[in-house]
Amino acid sequence: MRYSKLTQINRSNVKKLKVAWTYHTGEKLDPGSTIECTPVVVDGVMYITTAKIHVVALDAATGKRKWEYTPPKTGRVNRGVAYWTDGKAKRVLIGTVKGQLISLDAKTGLPDPNFGDNGIADTRIGLDRDVSAFDYDITSAVAVYKDLVVTSIVSSEGQPGAPGDVRAFDVRTGKEVWAFHTVPRPGEVGNDTWEGDSWRDRSGTNPWPGYTVDTKNGLLFCGVGSATSDFYGADRGGANLFANCTLALDAATGQRRWHFQTVHHDLWDHDNPCPPVLCTITRNGKKLDVAVQPTKTGFLYVFDRLTGKPVYDVKEVPAPASSVPGEKAWPTQPEPIKPPRLEPAGITADDLTNVTPEKAAYVRNWVKSLRLGRAYEPPSLEGTVVNPGYHGGATWSGASVDPTTGILYINTNNVPAVQKLVANGNGGYDFAGYTFFFDQDGHPANKPPWSHLTAVDLGKGTFVWRKVFGEHPELKAKGIPPTGCQNFGGTIVTAGGLVFIGATQDEKFHAYDKATGKLLWQHKLPAGGYATPCTYSVKGRQYVVIAAGGGGKLGTKSGDAFVAYALGAK
Repeated sequence: MRYSKLTQINRSNVKKLKVAWTYHTGEKLDPGSTIECTPVVVDGVMYITTAKIHVVALDAATGKRKWEYTPPKTGRVNRGVAYWTDGKAKRVLIGTVKGQLISLDAKTGLPDPNFGDNGIADTRIGLDRDVSAFDYDITSAVAVYKDLVVTSIVSSEGQPGAPGDVRAFDVRTGKEVWAFHTVPRPGEVGNDTWEGDSWRDRSGTNPWPGYTVDTKNGLLFCGVGSATSDFYGADRGGANLFANCTLALDAATGQRRWHFQTVHHDLWDHDNPCPPVLCTITRNGKKLDVAVQPTKTGFLYVFDRLTGKPVYDVKEVPAPASSVPGEKAWPTQPEPIKPPRLEPAGITADDLTNVTPEKAAYVRNWVKSLRLGRAYEPPSLEGTVVNPGYHGGATWSGASVDPTTGILYINTNNVPAVQKLVANGNGGYDFAGYTFFFDQDGHPANKPPWSHLTAVDLGKGTFVWRKVFGEHPELKAKGIPPTGCQNFGGTIVTAGGLVFIGATQDEKFHAYDKATGKLLWQHKLPAGGYATPCTYSVKGRQYVVIAAGGGGKLGTKSGDAFVAYALGAK
Protein backbone atom coordinates (compact mmCIF):
# COMPACT_ATOMS: atom_id res chain seq x y z
CA MET A 1 0.00 0.00 0.00
CA ARG A 2 3.14 2.21 0.00
CA TYR A 3 2.54 3.58 3.50
CA SER A 4 5.24 4.37 6.05
CA LYS A 5 4.82 4.70 9.81
CA LEU A 6 7.82 7.04 9.99
CA THR A 7 7.08 10.49 11.42
CA GLN A 8 10.45 12.23 11.80
CA ILE A 9 9.75 14.09 8.56
CA ASN A 10 6.30 15.62 8.94
CA ARG A 11 4.05 18.54 8.03
CA SER A 12 5.72 20.88 10.49
CA ASN A 13 9.29 20.43 9.27
CA VAL A 14 9.18 19.13 5.70
CA LYS A 15 10.22 22.58 4.45
CA LYS A 16 13.60 21.90 6.06
CA LEU A 17 14.32 18.89 3.83
CA LYS A 18 17.72 19.07 2.15
CA VAL A 19 19.69 16.76 -0.07
CA ALA A 20 21.46 14.19 2.13
CA TRP A 21 23.27 12.42 -0.68
CA THR A 22 23.16 11.87 -4.43
CA TYR A 23 24.33 8.73 -6.17
CA HIS A 24 25.28 9.04 -9.84
CA THR A 25 25.49 5.77 -11.74
CA GLY A 26 28.05 7.21 -14.13
CA GLU A 27 26.54 5.36 -17.06
CA LYS A 28 26.70 6.67 -20.61
CA LEU A 29 23.03 7.27 -21.23
CA ASP A 30 21.22 6.33 -24.40
CA PRO A 31 18.80 8.87 -25.91
CA GLY A 32 15.52 8.74 -24.02
CA SER A 33 16.87 6.51 -21.25
CA THR A 34 15.06 6.57 -17.93
CA ILE A 35 15.06 5.06 -14.44
CA GLU A 36 11.72 3.82 -13.09
CA CYS A 37 13.12 1.93 -10.11
CA THR A 38 11.71 2.17 -6.61
CA PRO A 39 14.58 1.38 -4.20
CA VAL A 40 14.31 -1.48 -1.73
CA VAL A 41 15.99 -0.90 1.66
CA VAL A 42 16.84 -3.78 4.01
CA ASP A 43 19.05 -3.51 7.11
CA GLY A 44 20.54 -0.20 6.02
CA VAL A 45 21.35 -1.37 2.48
CA MET A 46 19.56 0.05 -0.54
CA TYR A 47 19.12 -2.04 -3.68
CA ILE A 48 18.48 -0.24 -6.97
CA THR A 49 18.50 -0.78 -10.71
CA THR A 50 20.00 1.71 -13.13
CA ALA A 51 19.11 2.94 -16.61
CA LYS A 52 21.33 0.15 -18.01
CA ILE A 53 19.60 -2.36 -15.66
CA HIS A 54 22.68 -2.87 -13.48
CA VAL A 55 21.85 -3.91 -9.92
CA VAL A 56 23.60 -1.76 -7.29
CA ALA A 57 23.74 -2.02 -3.50
CA LEU A 58 24.27 1.26 -1.65
CA ASP A 59 24.82 2.29 1.93
CA ALA A 60 21.38 3.79 2.52
CA ALA A 61 22.77 6.43 4.90
CA THR A 62 25.53 7.73 2.63
CA GLY A 63 24.76 6.60 -0.91
CA LYS A 64 28.15 4.93 -1.23
CA ARG A 65 28.27 1.87 -3.44
CA LYS A 66 28.82 -1.55 -1.88
CA TRP A 67 28.62 -3.69 -5.02
CA GLU A 68 27.32 -3.66 -8.58
CA TYR A 69 26.12 -6.46 -10.83
CA THR A 70 25.88 -6.26 -14.63
CA PRO A 71 23.45 -8.72 -16.27
CA PRO A 72 24.62 -10.40 -19.49
CA LYS A 73 21.60 -8.94 -21.33
CA THR A 74 20.10 -5.52 -20.69
CA GLY A 75 17.50 -3.27 -22.25
CA ARG A 76 14.07 -1.68 -21.77
CA VAL A 77 13.28 -0.24 -18.34
CA ASN A 78 13.22 -1.87 -14.94
CA ARG A 79 11.14 -0.90 -11.93
CA GLY A 80 13.22 -2.54 -9.23
CA VAL A 81 14.22 -5.69 -7.40
CA ALA A 82 12.68 -8.02 -4.83
CA TYR A 83 14.32 -9.32 -1.66
CA TRP A 84 14.00 -12.82 -0.19
CA THR A 85 15.44 -14.49 2.89
CA ASP A 86 14.79 -17.67 4.83
CA GLY A 87 16.69 -16.25 7.79
CA LYS A 88 20.00 -17.55 6.53
CA ALA A 89 20.32 -17.09 2.79
CA LYS A 90 19.59 -13.57 1.54
CA ARG A 91 18.81 -12.96 -2.11
CA VAL A 92 18.14 -10.03 -4.41
CA LEU A 93 15.94 -11.06 -7.34
CA ILE A 94 15.54 -9.25 -10.64
CA GLY A 95 13.99 -9.96 -14.02
CA THR A 96 15.38 -8.48 -17.23
CA VAL A 97 15.09 -8.84 -21.01
CA LYS A 98 14.61 -12.17 -22.79
CA GLY A 99 12.99 -13.63 -19.72
CA GLN A 100 16.11 -13.65 -17.55
CA LEU A 101 15.34 -14.21 -13.86
CA ILE A 102 18.44 -13.55 -11.78
CA SER A 103 19.22 -14.39 -8.14
CA LEU A 104 22.07 -12.54 -6.41
CA ASP A 105 23.66 -12.90 -3.00
CA ALA A 106 22.40 -9.80 -1.18
CA LYS A 107 25.71 -9.30 0.63
CA THR A 108 28.13 -9.70 -2.28
CA GLY A 109 26.10 -9.22 -5.46
CA LEU A 110 27.41 -12.52 -6.81
CA PRO A 111 25.02 -14.83 -8.69
CA ASP A 112 23.60 -17.74 -6.71
CA PRO A 113 25.25 -20.85 -8.24
CA ASN A 114 22.30 -23.04 -7.20
CA PHE A 115 19.75 -20.94 -9.06
CA GLY A 116 19.19 -21.68 -12.76
CA ASP A 117 22.41 -21.61 -14.76
CA ASN A 118 24.90 -19.93 -12.39
CA GLY A 119 22.31 -17.54 -11.02
CA ILE A 120 20.21 -17.01 -14.15
CA ALA A 121 17.00 -18.88 -14.98
CA ASP A 122 15.75 -18.62 -18.56
CA THR A 123 11.99 -18.31 -18.04
CA ARG A 124 11.33 -18.76 -21.76
CA ILE A 125 11.88 -22.48 -21.20
CA GLY A 126 8.62 -24.36 -20.76
CA LEU A 127 6.38 -22.03 -22.80
CA ASP A 128 3.95 -23.41 -25.36
CA ARG A 129 5.78 -21.76 -28.27
CA ASP A 130 9.20 -20.56 -29.35
CA VAL A 131 9.44 -16.91 -28.29
CA SER A 132 13.06 -16.26 -29.27
CA ALA A 133 11.96 -13.83 -31.99
CA PHE A 134 9.44 -12.02 -29.77
CA ASP A 135 9.48 -9.62 -26.84
CA TYR A 136 9.55 -11.55 -23.57
CA ASP A 137 10.94 -9.07 -21.07
CA ILE A 138 10.51 -8.72 -17.31
CA THR A 139 10.33 -4.99 -16.54
CA SER A 140 8.39 -4.82 -13.26
CA ALA A 141 9.75 -6.05 -9.95
CA VAL A 142 9.09 -9.75 -9.43
CA ALA A 143 6.87 -10.82 -6.53
CA VAL A 144 7.89 -13.10 -3.67
CA TYR A 145 5.56 -15.40 -1.77
CA LYS A 146 7.21 -17.79 0.69
CA ASP A 147 9.70 -19.74 -1.46
CA LEU A 148 8.20 -18.70 -4.78
CA VAL A 149 9.15 -15.87 -7.11
CA VAL A 150 6.49 -14.81 -9.61
CA THR A 151 7.28 -13.09 -12.91
CA SER A 152 5.33 -10.83 -15.23
CA ILE A 153 6.38 -10.05 -18.79
CA VAL A 154 6.11 -7.42 -21.47
CA SER A 155 5.15 -9.04 -24.77
CA SER A 156 4.38 -7.81 -28.27
CA GLU A 157 1.56 -5.31 -28.85
CA GLY A 158 0.47 -7.23 -31.96
CA GLN A 159 0.35 -10.71 -33.42
CA PRO A 160 2.30 -12.96 -33.36
CA GLY A 161 3.91 -12.84 -29.94
CA ALA A 162 4.63 -14.55 -26.65
CA PRO A 163 2.03 -15.76 -24.13
CA GLY A 164 1.36 -13.54 -21.11
CA ASP A 165 0.97 -16.34 -18.56
CA VAL A 166 1.51 -15.78 -14.82
CA ARG A 167 4.39 -18.04 -13.78
CA ALA A 168 5.97 -18.94 -10.44
CA PHE A 169 9.46 -20.35 -9.89
CA ASP A 170 11.28 -21.94 -6.98
CA VAL A 171 13.30 -19.18 -5.35
CA ARG A 172 16.17 -21.55 -4.58
CA THR A 173 16.49 -23.38 -7.90
CA GLY A 174 14.77 -21.25 -10.54
CA LYS A 175 12.62 -24.17 -11.68
CA GLU A 176 9.02 -23.52 -12.68
CA VAL A 177 6.45 -24.50 -10.04
CA TRP A 178 3.15 -23.39 -11.59
CA ALA A 179 1.67 -21.37 -14.44
CA PHE A 180 -1.70 -19.73 -15.00
CA HIS A 181 -2.89 -19.28 -18.58
CA THR A 182 -4.14 -15.73 -19.00
CA VAL A 183 -5.61 -16.82 -22.34
CA PRO A 184 -7.61 -19.89 -21.28
CA ARG A 185 -7.25 -23.13 -23.20
CA PRO A 186 -10.11 -25.49 -24.06
CA GLY A 187 -11.68 -26.81 -20.86
CA GLU A 188 -10.43 -23.86 -18.78
CA VAL A 189 -12.69 -21.14 -17.40
CA GLY A 190 -12.95 -18.28 -19.89
CA ASN A 191 -12.04 -20.14 -23.08
CA ASP A 192 -15.61 -19.61 -24.32
CA THR A 193 -14.99 -15.84 -24.37
CA TRP A 194 -12.78 -16.34 -27.44
CA GLU A 195 -14.60 -17.05 -30.69
CA GLY A 196 -13.44 -20.19 -32.48
CA ASP A 197 -9.72 -20.80 -32.18
CA SER A 198 -8.87 -17.13 -31.65
CA TRP A 199 -7.35 -18.03 -28.28
CA ARG A 200 -4.65 -20.10 -29.98
CA ASP A 201 -1.16 -18.54 -29.97
CA ARG A 202 -2.65 -15.26 -28.72
CA SER A 203 -0.21 -12.75 -27.24
CA GLY A 204 -0.62 -9.90 -24.79
CA THR A 205 -3.13 -10.53 -21.99
CA ASN A 206 -0.14 -10.13 -19.71
CA PRO A 207 0.16 -8.80 -16.14
CA TRP A 208 3.15 -6.68 -17.16
CA PRO A 209 2.78 -4.21 -14.24
CA GLY A 210 3.60 -6.86 -11.62
CA TYR A 211 1.78 -8.06 -8.53
CA THR A 212 0.62 -7.43 -5.01
CA VAL A 213 0.66 -10.27 -2.47
CA ASP A 214 -1.71 -10.91 0.42
CA THR A 215 0.47 -13.13 2.61
CA LYS A 216 -2.24 -13.56 5.25
CA ASN A 217 -4.74 -15.08 2.82
CA GLY A 218 -2.22 -16.57 0.40
CA LEU A 219 -3.45 -14.52 -2.55
CA LEU A 220 -1.62 -13.07 -5.54
CA PHE A 221 -3.23 -10.13 -7.34
CA CYS A 222 -2.53 -8.56 -10.71
CA GLY A 223 -3.98 -6.22 -13.27
CA VAL A 224 -3.91 -7.79 -16.73
CA GLY A 225 -3.14 -6.01 -20.00
CA SER A 226 -5.06 -6.05 -23.26
CA ALA A 227 -5.08 -8.88 -25.79
CA THR A 228 -3.27 -8.48 -29.08
CA SER A 229 -3.58 -6.78 -31.34
CA ASP A 230 -4.15 -3.81 -29.08
CA PHE A 231 -6.38 -1.76 -31.40
CA TYR A 232 -7.93 -4.38 -33.70
CA GLY A 233 -10.00 -7.32 -32.55
CA ALA A 234 -11.91 -8.70 -35.54
CA ASP A 235 -9.76 -11.83 -35.33
CA ARG A 236 -10.52 -12.33 -31.61
CA GLY A 237 -14.26 -11.99 -31.27
CA GLY A 238 -15.68 -12.20 -27.75
CA ALA A 239 -15.04 -10.58 -24.39
CA ASN A 240 -11.50 -12.05 -24.31
CA LEU A 241 -10.85 -13.22 -20.75
CA PHE A 242 -8.58 -12.74 -18.88
CA ALA A 243 -7.50 -9.63 -20.73
CA ASN A 244 -8.19 -6.36 -18.87
CA CYS A 245 -9.02 -8.21 -15.67
CA THR A 246 -8.24 -7.83 -12.03
CA LEU A 247 -7.14 -11.36 -11.24
CA ALA A 248 -6.78 -13.08 -7.86
CA LEU A 249 -4.84 -16.35 -7.76
CA ASP A 250 -3.90 -18.81 -5.04
CA ALA A 251 -0.28 -17.77 -4.54
CA ALA A 252 0.86 -21.31 -3.72
CA THR A 253 -0.79 -23.11 -6.66
CA GLY A 254 -1.73 -20.51 -9.28
CA GLN A 255 -5.38 -21.55 -9.22
CA ARG A 256 -7.88 -18.80 -10.00
CA ARG A 257 -9.82 -17.52 -6.99
CA TRP A 258 -11.73 -14.76 -8.79
CA HIS A 259 -11.55 -12.28 -11.62
CA PHE A 260 -13.32 -9.14 -12.82
CA GLN A 261 -13.01 -7.73 -16.33
CA THR A 262 -12.89 -3.93 -16.42
CA VAL A 263 -12.95 -3.60 -20.24
CA HIS A 264 -14.63 -6.09 -22.57
CA HIS A 265 -12.97 -6.84 -25.94
CA ASP A 266 -10.44 -4.03 -25.55
CA LEU A 267 -9.76 -1.95 -28.68
CA TRP A 268 -7.94 0.97 -27.01
CA ASP A 269 -4.97 -0.50 -25.07
CA HIS A 270 -6.92 0.15 -21.87
CA ASP A 271 -4.77 -2.21 -19.80
CA ASN A 272 -5.21 -2.46 -16.08
CA PRO A 273 -1.87 -0.67 -15.78
CA CYS A 274 -0.92 -1.59 -12.22
CA PRO A 275 -1.61 -4.29 -9.64
CA PRO A 276 -4.46 -3.57 -7.25
CA VAL A 277 -3.78 -1.89 -3.91
CA LEU A 278 -4.57 -3.99 -0.84
CA CYS A 279 -5.99 -2.31 2.26
CA THR A 280 -8.74 -2.44 4.86
CA ILE A 281 -11.57 0.08 4.77
CA THR A 282 -14.51 0.91 7.01
CA ARG A 283 -17.78 0.53 5.13
CA ASN A 284 -21.13 1.02 6.87
CA GLY A 285 -19.37 0.70 10.23
CA LYS A 286 -17.66 -2.59 9.36
CA LYS A 287 -14.07 -3.40 8.48
CA LEU A 288 -13.57 -4.92 5.03
CA ASP A 289 -10.40 -6.16 3.34
CA VAL A 290 -10.39 -4.85 -0.21
CA ALA A 291 -8.39 -4.85 -3.42
CA VAL A 292 -8.55 -1.53 -5.28
CA GLN A 293 -7.86 -1.52 -9.03
CA PRO A 294 -6.88 1.77 -10.70
CA THR A 295 -7.51 1.73 -14.45
CA LYS A 296 -6.52 3.58 -17.58
CA THR A 297 -10.21 4.33 -18.08
CA GLY A 298 -10.04 6.53 -14.99
CA PHE A 299 -12.16 4.36 -12.72
CA LEU A 300 -11.25 2.90 -9.35
CA TYR A 301 -12.79 -0.52 -8.77
CA VAL A 302 -13.08 -1.50 -5.10
CA PHE A 303 -13.44 -5.27 -4.60
CA ASP A 304 -13.99 -7.51 -1.62
CA ARG A 305 -10.53 -9.03 -1.49
CA LEU A 306 -11.67 -12.60 -0.80
CA THR A 307 -14.67 -12.84 -3.13
CA GLY A 308 -14.07 -10.29 -5.88
CA LYS A 309 -17.51 -8.79 -5.35
CA PRO A 310 -17.52 -5.05 -6.14
CA VAL A 311 -18.05 -2.94 -3.02
CA TYR A 312 -19.82 -0.34 -5.16
CA ASP A 313 -22.27 -1.50 -7.80
CA VAL A 314 -20.99 -1.75 -11.36
CA LYS A 315 -23.35 -1.02 -14.23
CA GLU A 316 -22.96 -2.02 -17.87
CA VAL A 317 -23.40 1.07 -20.05
CA PRO A 318 -24.02 1.09 -23.82
CA ALA A 319 -20.87 1.58 -25.88
CA PRO A 320 -20.47 2.75 -29.51
CA ALA A 321 -20.24 0.29 -32.38
CA SER A 322 -17.17 0.08 -34.61
CA SER A 323 -17.14 1.40 -38.18
CA VAL A 324 -14.22 -0.86 -39.14
CA PRO A 325 -15.33 -3.73 -41.40
CA GLY A 326 -15.49 -7.01 -39.49
CA GLU A 327 -14.91 -5.46 -36.06
CA LYS A 328 -17.50 -6.24 -33.39
CA ALA A 329 -17.02 -3.80 -30.53
CA TRP A 330 -18.56 -5.05 -27.30
CA PRO A 331 -22.00 -3.43 -26.91
CA THR A 332 -21.55 -2.47 -23.25
CA GLN A 333 -18.72 -1.58 -20.89
CA PRO A 334 -18.59 -1.69 -17.07
CA GLU A 335 -18.60 1.46 -14.94
CA PRO A 336 -18.66 1.53 -11.12
CA ILE A 337 -21.10 3.99 -9.57
CA LYS A 338 -18.42 5.05 -7.05
CA PRO A 339 -15.83 6.52 -6.66
CA PRO A 340 -16.24 9.22 -9.34
CA ARG A 341 -14.19 8.88 -12.50
CA LEU A 342 -10.71 10.29 -11.93
CA GLU A 343 -10.46 11.88 -15.40
CA PRO A 344 -12.94 12.70 -18.18
CA ALA A 345 -13.89 10.18 -20.86
CA GLY A 346 -14.74 10.88 -24.47
CA ILE A 347 -14.20 14.19 -26.21
CA THR A 348 -16.39 16.71 -28.05
CA ALA A 349 -15.72 20.01 -29.80
CA ASP A 350 -16.39 21.78 -26.49
CA ASP A 351 -13.46 19.91 -24.92
CA LEU A 352 -10.82 21.17 -27.38
CA THR A 353 -7.99 23.37 -26.11
CA ASN A 354 -8.60 27.00 -25.23
CA VAL A 355 -5.13 27.72 -23.83
CA THR A 356 -4.35 30.26 -26.59
CA PRO A 357 -6.21 31.36 -29.75
CA GLU A 358 -3.38 29.97 -31.88
CA LYS A 359 -3.57 26.55 -30.26
CA ALA A 360 -7.35 26.50 -30.55
CA ALA A 361 -7.27 27.34 -34.27
CA TYR A 362 -4.66 24.66 -35.00
CA VAL A 363 -6.62 21.96 -33.19
CA ARG A 364 -10.00 22.93 -34.67
CA ASN A 365 -8.52 22.60 -38.13
CA TRP A 366 -6.92 19.21 -37.33
CA VAL A 367 -10.05 17.60 -35.95
CA LYS A 368 -11.96 18.26 -39.18
CA SER A 369 -10.38 15.04 -40.47
CA LEU A 370 -10.83 13.06 -37.24
CA ARG A 371 -13.66 11.38 -35.39
CA LEU A 372 -14.66 12.71 -31.98
CA GLY A 373 -16.92 10.74 -29.70
CA ARG A 374 -17.97 9.56 -26.31
CA ALA A 375 -16.23 7.07 -24.07
CA TYR A 376 -15.21 3.81 -25.77
CA GLU A 377 -15.43 5.25 -29.29
CA PRO A 378 -13.51 2.59 -31.26
CA PRO A 379 -10.49 3.27 -33.47
CA SER A 380 -11.47 4.09 -37.06
CA LEU A 381 -10.07 4.35 -40.58
CA GLU A 382 -10.14 8.15 -40.46
CA GLY A 383 -8.68 8.31 -36.93
CA THR A 384 -10.55 8.56 -33.63
CA VAL A 385 -9.64 10.93 -30.80
CA VAL A 386 -9.75 8.58 -27.82
CA ASN A 387 -9.92 9.78 -24.25
CA PRO A 388 -8.43 8.50 -21.98
CA GLY A 389 -5.44 7.90 -24.20
CA TYR A 390 -2.46 5.57 -24.06
CA HIS A 391 -1.32 6.92 -20.69
CA GLY A 392 -4.62 6.83 -18.82
CA GLY A 393 -6.21 7.70 -16.47
CA ALA A 394 -4.02 5.78 -14.08
CA THR A 395 -0.55 4.56 -15.07
CA TRP A 396 1.85 1.80 -14.01
CA SER A 397 2.65 3.67 -10.79
CA GLY A 398 -0.76 2.87 -9.28
CA ALA A 399 -1.74 4.35 -5.93
CA SER A 400 -0.89 4.50 -2.23
CA VAL A 401 -3.28 4.14 0.72
CA ASP A 402 -3.18 5.36 4.31
CA PRO A 403 -4.42 2.34 6.32
CA THR A 404 -5.36 4.54 9.28
CA THR A 405 -7.94 6.46 7.23
CA GLY A 406 -8.73 4.34 4.18
CA ILE A 407 -7.82 7.27 1.94
CA LEU A 408 -6.13 6.50 -1.38
CA TYR A 409 -3.75 8.89 -3.17
CA ILE A 410 -3.31 8.70 -6.93
CA ASN A 411 -1.93 10.74 -9.81
CA THR A 412 -3.62 10.54 -13.21
CA ASN A 413 -3.40 11.90 -16.77
CA ASN A 414 -6.01 13.57 -18.98
CA VAL A 415 -4.26 13.30 -22.34
CA PRO A 416 -6.17 11.96 -25.38
CA ALA A 417 -4.72 9.95 -28.24
CA VAL A 418 -5.49 9.50 -31.94
CA GLN A 419 -6.10 5.87 -32.92
CA LYS A 420 -6.24 5.04 -36.62
CA LEU A 421 -6.36 1.76 -38.52
CA VAL A 422 -5.18 1.07 -42.08
CA ALA A 423 -5.93 -1.86 -44.38
CA ASN A 424 -3.08 -4.38 -44.37
CA GLY A 425 -3.81 -6.05 -47.71
CA ASN A 426 -4.65 -9.36 -46.06
CA GLY A 427 -8.29 -8.64 -45.35
CA GLY A 428 -7.59 -7.10 -41.95
CA TYR A 429 -6.41 -3.84 -40.47
CA ASP A 430 -3.27 -2.68 -38.70
CA PHE A 431 -2.65 0.12 -36.24
CA ALA A 432 -1.25 3.19 -38.00
CA GLY A 433 1.08 4.09 -35.13
CA TYR A 434 1.09 5.92 -31.81
CA THR A 435 -0.19 9.46 -32.29
CA PHE A 436 -0.88 11.74 -29.36
CA PHE A 437 -3.53 14.41 -29.51
CA PHE A 438 -1.07 17.27 -29.14
CA ASP A 439 -1.13 20.80 -30.48
CA GLN A 440 1.60 22.43 -32.57
CA ASP A 441 3.67 23.10 -29.43
CA GLY A 442 3.53 19.57 -28.05
CA HIS A 443 0.89 20.29 -25.41
CA PRO A 444 -2.30 18.22 -25.09
CA ALA A 445 -4.96 19.44 -27.53
CA ASN A 446 -7.84 19.18 -25.06
CA LYS A 447 -8.74 21.74 -22.42
CA PRO A 448 -6.68 21.55 -19.24
CA PRO A 449 -6.27 20.38 -16.54
CA TRP A 450 -4.15 17.65 -18.11
CA SER A 451 -3.46 15.84 -14.83
CA HIS A 452 -4.59 15.59 -11.22
CA LEU A 453 -3.46 14.39 -7.83
CA THR A 454 -6.50 13.08 -5.96
CA ALA A 455 -7.31 11.79 -2.49
CA VAL A 456 -10.19 9.30 -2.40
CA ASP A 457 -12.09 8.08 0.67
CA LEU A 458 -12.51 4.41 -0.22
CA GLY A 459 -15.06 3.76 2.52
CA LYS A 460 -17.38 6.46 1.18
CA GLY A 461 -16.43 6.36 -2.49
CA THR A 462 -15.89 10.13 -2.58
CA PHE A 463 -13.08 12.57 -3.28
CA VAL A 464 -11.45 14.16 -0.23
CA TRP A 465 -9.47 16.63 -2.30
CA ARG A 466 -8.28 17.01 -5.87
CA LYS A 467 -5.45 19.17 -7.19
CA VAL A 468 -4.12 20.11 -10.61
CA PHE A 469 -0.78 18.32 -10.71
CA GLY A 470 2.35 19.77 -12.31
CA GLU A 471 2.86 22.59 -14.77
CA HIS A 472 4.53 23.57 -18.01
CA PRO A 473 7.04 26.33 -17.16
CA GLU A 474 6.78 27.85 -20.65
CA LEU A 475 3.01 28.27 -20.21
CA LYS A 476 3.38 29.57 -16.66
CA ALA A 477 5.81 32.21 -17.96
CA LYS A 478 3.04 33.48 -20.24
CA GLY A 479 0.68 33.92 -17.29
CA ILE A 480 -1.44 30.88 -18.13
CA PRO A 481 -3.01 29.31 -15.00
CA PRO A 482 -1.75 25.87 -13.94
CA THR A 483 -2.59 23.29 -16.58
CA GLY A 484 -1.15 20.13 -15.08
CA CYS A 485 1.16 17.97 -17.17
CA GLN A 486 1.68 14.35 -18.18
CA ASN A 487 3.23 12.39 -15.33
CA PHE A 488 4.71 8.99 -14.57
CA GLY A 489 5.77 7.79 -11.12
CA GLY A 490 3.67 7.25 -8.03
CA THR A 491 2.84 8.41 -4.54
CA ILE A 492 3.85 7.28 -1.09
CA VAL A 493 2.04 8.37 2.08
CA THR A 494 3.44 8.63 5.61
CA ALA A 495 2.26 8.81 9.20
CA GLY A 496 3.96 12.20 9.25
CA GLY A 497 0.99 13.56 7.33
CA LEU A 498 2.71 13.70 3.95
CA VAL A 499 2.29 12.49 0.39
CA PHE A 500 5.54 12.40 -1.59
CA ILE A 501 5.64 12.25 -5.38
CA GLY A 502 7.90 13.24 -8.28
CA ALA A 503 6.40 12.23 -11.65
CA THR A 504 5.93 15.60 -13.40
CA GLN A 505 7.55 16.93 -16.57
CA ASP A 506 8.71 20.00 -14.66
CA GLU A 507 11.23 17.70 -12.90
CA LYS A 508 10.15 18.59 -9.36
CA PHE A 509 9.87 16.39 -6.28
CA HIS A 510 6.85 17.34 -4.14
CA ALA A 511 5.47 16.89 -0.63
CA TYR A 512 1.76 17.49 -0.03
CA ASP A 513 -0.31 17.64 3.14
CA LYS A 514 -2.21 14.36 2.97
CA ALA A 515 -5.24 15.86 4.73
CA THR A 516 -5.73 18.92 2.52
CA GLY A 517 -3.64 18.48 -0.62
CA LYS A 518 -1.70 21.67 0.13
CA LEU A 519 1.76 21.72 -1.46
CA LEU A 520 4.20 22.03 1.45
CA TRP A 521 7.58 21.56 -0.25
CA GLN A 522 9.15 20.94 -3.62
CA HIS A 523 12.65 20.65 -5.00
CA LYS A 524 14.01 20.65 -8.54
CA LEU A 525 15.64 17.32 -9.34
CA PRO A 526 18.64 16.93 -11.66
CA ALA A 527 16.25 15.12 -14.03
CA GLY A 528 12.61 14.07 -13.92
CA GLY A 529 11.60 11.77 -11.07
CA TYR A 530 9.61 9.28 -13.16
CA ALA A 531 9.58 6.62 -10.47
CA THR A 532 7.89 5.99 -7.14
CA PRO A 533 9.91 7.25 -4.14
CA CYS A 534 10.84 5.35 -1.00
CA THR A 535 11.21 6.44 2.63
CA TYR A 536 13.22 4.61 5.28
CA SER A 537 15.18 5.11 8.49
CA VAL A 538 18.83 4.35 9.26
CA LYS A 539 20.22 4.85 12.77
CA GLY A 540 17.27 7.00 13.77
CA ARG A 541 17.33 9.28 10.75
CA GLN A 542 14.54 9.29 8.18
CA TYR A 543 15.30 9.65 4.48
CA VAL A 544 13.21 10.02 1.34
CA VAL A 545 14.79 8.90 -1.93
CA ILE A 546 13.75 9.05 -5.57
CA ALA A 547 15.30 8.08 -8.89
CA ALA A 548 15.96 11.08 -11.12
CA GLY A 549 16.26 9.37 -14.49
CA GLY A 550 14.21 11.71 -16.67
CA GLY A 551 13.73 10.75 -20.31
CA GLY A 552 11.31 7.96 -21.09
CA LYS A 553 7.81 8.64 -22.40
CA LEU A 554 7.87 12.26 -21.29
CA GLY A 555 10.87 13.14 -23.42
CA THR A 556 12.70 15.36 -20.94
CA LYS A 557 16.46 15.18 -20.46
CA SER A 558 17.78 11.88 -19.13
CA GLY A 559 19.60 11.53 -15.82
CA ASP A 560 21.60 8.98 -13.84
CA ALA A 561 20.89 9.98 -10.24
CA PHE A 562 19.23 8.74 -7.08
CA VAL A 563 18.64 11.65 -4.71
CA ALA A 564 18.04 11.16 -0.97
CA TYR A 565 16.66 13.88 1.31
CA ALA A 566 16.72 14.26 5.09
CA LEU A 567 16.24 16.94 7.74
CA GLY A 568 19.26 19.00 8.61
CA ALA A 569 21.24 17.67 5.66
CA LYS A 570 24.07 19.69 4.24
